[in-house]
Amino acid sequence: MSVATAPALTVRWHNKSALPGFGLTLGFTLFYLSAIVLVPLTALLIRPWSLGFQSFLAEIAAPRVVHALDLSFSASAIAAAINSVMGLLVAWVLVRYRFPLHRLVDAIIDLPFALPTAVAGIALSALYAQTGWIGAPLARAGLKVAYTPLGVVVALVFIGLPFVVRTIQPVLADAGREPEEAAATLGATRWQAFHRVVLPALAPALITGTGLAFARAVGEYGSVIFIAGNLPMRSEIAPLLIVIKLEEYDYAGAAAIGGVMLGLSFLMLFALNGVQAWMAARK
Repeated sequence: MSVATAPALTVRWHNKSALPGFGLTLGFTLFYLSAIVLVPLTALLIRPWSLGFQSFLAEIAAPRVVHALDLSFSASAIAAAINSVMGLLVAWVLVRYRFPLHRLVDAIIDLPFALPTAVAGIALSALYAQTGWIGAPLARAGLKVAYTPLGVVVALVFIGLPFVVRTIQPVLADAGREPEEAAATLGATRWQAFHRVVLPALAPALITGTGLAFARAVGEYGSVIFIAGNLPMRSEIAPLLIVIKLEEYDYAGAAAIGGVMLGLSFLMLFALNGVQAWMAARK
C-alpha cells in the first residue's frame, strides 16, 4: 500500500508552485504597477487640467512647444529608423562571425547603458563640434553637426543602438543557420534567403527593439542638451522645455507638455504592437 501511494505523493509534491497563489501574486502585481506606473501617470494627466481647457490648448499650441515636440519626435523617429538598420547589421556580425576583439566589440554595445548620459553628451559635443575630431572634417565639407537638430539625431542614435542589438541578438542566435541552408538547397540566393526566411523570423524582435529605441529617445535629456545647443525654435527638445517650465514653477505647463508626450508615445507604441499582432496573425 505504501509502495503504491508513494508515486502519487511524489507527483503532487512536484506539481506545487514555487510562488504563492494566483490571487496573492495578482494583487501584488496590480499594487506594484499602480504605485510605480499608474498613479504617477494619472497625476501627470490630471495636473494640466487645472489650467482649464482653453489654457491647456493654448499651452500646447504655443509655437515654441510645438517646435520642441516636433523636434523630439521627428528626431527620435529618424534615430530609431537608423538604429533598426544598423542594429540589425551589428547583431548579425556579432552572432554570425568571430573576429579578433569580438568580446570587446560586444561589450562596447552596452556602453550607452553604463555611461552617464551627461558624460555621453559632453563626449559627443566635443567630438562633433567644429573643432572636434569628427566635427572638423565635416565642417570643412560644409556639414555642421553640433548645436543643430542633426546633433540631436546623433545623440539619439548613440543611446538607442543597444536596444535594437540586444533585442535581435538572442533571437538570431537561437535561429541558427539551418533555415538559410535549407533555403540555399532549394536554390534561393543569399538575398532571397535573408529577405524571405531570416527577416520574417526577426521582424517581431526588430519591431520591439525599434520601439524601445524610439521610446528611450523621446524622453532623452542628458546626452542631448550638450550637443543640441538648446536654441528655441531651432534645437530645443521637449524634455528641456519641461525642465525650463519646472524651474519657472509652471508645473501645470510642464505637466501639459509631458501629457502630450505621453499620449503621442502611447500611440506610437500601440501602433507598433498592432503591427506585431498583424504579422503574428499572418503566420
